[in-house]
Amino acid sequence: MIDARRCNTRDGITGALVCRHDLYLQLLEGPSEQVSAAYMRISRDDRHAGINKLVSRQVTNRMFEDWAMLHDPAKSLIWTQDEISEGILGRIPQTEIVGMFESVAKNAGPEHSR
Repeated sequence: MIDARRCNTRDGITGALVCRHDLYLQLLEGPSEQVSAAYMRISRDDRHAGINKLVSRQVTNRMFEDWAMLHDPAKSLIWTQDEISEGILGRIPQTEIVGMFESVAKNAGPEHSR
């Protein structure tokens, strides 16, 4: 996490990482080239497996503009462990995934790491 924050700060990337024992969801926002490069670094890192890009879109306003990488302990996730294991993330609309991150951004408080 510390290395990600350092690289993100260097590259002008902000975002959030939602962690749960059965799932990691990460949102990266910033210049397209730098976000693509960060995604490729993550994809090549052998500490990560089963990586899937769920949403890719251009935005004008960042959700996590003050966070090099917000760490959310997954209190905000709305999907159950059974839903995750049954593949819900491959079936739900992108707007629902974005909405989950919007909720994280709205509720980001002192318990979240910067």
